[in-house]
Amino acid sequence: MQKRYFTYQEIHKTAKAIAERVTASGFIPDVIVAIGSGGFIPARIIRTYLGKPILAVGIAYYDANDKPTEFPRKVQWIEEAERKLSGKKILLVDEVDDSRTTLEYCIRELMNHHPAEIAAAVLHNKDKPKRGVIPPEVSLYIAGEDLPDLWVVYPWDAEDIDEHDRKARQ
Repeated sequence: MQKRYFTYQEIHKTAKAIAERVTASGFIPDVIVAIGSGGFIPARIIRTYLGKPILAVGIAYYDANDKPTEFPRKVQWIEEAERKLSGKKILLVDEVDDSRTTLEYCIRELMNHHPAEIAAAVLHNKDKPKRGVIPPEVSLYIAGEDLPDLWVVYPWDAEDIDEHDRKARQ
């Protein structure tokens, strides 16, 4: 499968653009929820522009060999997060919308905590058929960039960042 390498600079610019689009939409979140582990860094960058606190949840959909499992599952779900979500406007952030299964699962779990409103943002949306759906309760969905169906390689997964950046420039 073809791979696309992104640099930290590209990620930062995309996250900034997402924050600007969130603000322009009129959706002002009370809290950002990052889906770990891929959503941690984009959420932190978006926080720079929106100035809102971040809560983190861990959802796993891939196994140790990067193969999708049958269903997403909670890896980390902080009780503190649950108490802080009721009646709040939530911006859910992840790195990539691939099958949409993880995103749908997390949105549905967050809806159980009765937020006032929920929006979702991803750095990259793969242009392919999705297994999951964005629930109708989601008031805003933003993808920083639409991509063809390829393997996305993020800099935070690199063991050698210089080599990663060389590949990103190619």
